[in-house]
Amino acid sequence: KEMIADKGWNAHASFKGVYIKNLVLGADTENRLSCLLVKVEPGCALEEHIHEGRLELHEIIAGSGTCFLDGKEIAYQAGIITVIPADTKHKVVAGKDGLYILAKFTPAAQ
Repeated sequence: KEMIADKGWNAHASFKGVYIKNLVLGADTENRLSCLLVKVEPGCALEEHIHEGRLELHEIIAGSGTCFLDGKEIAYQAGIITVIPADTKHKVVAGKDGLYILAKFTPAAQ
């Protein structure tokens, strides 16, 4: 079986300093769920975006940063969990230590 450590990082297509490691693909879950590890380098950002028709769950596993969601700022640090409703604009900016997010989507994003 393939281990998480064996999976490679891919540069995000739109956001500089952001890397993705696909952990669970929609093909593995009948398109019900996808899960990925997101690495955001210090000072870099997932600029404002939405996921049409997809709920997203962020679990912060390391680092720090700020999530901008629905007019609020949420301090991100290890242990924080944030639910991002479908079709909701959001942005995440990494702090000086960078940020690692375990992101889950339903239905699947990949």
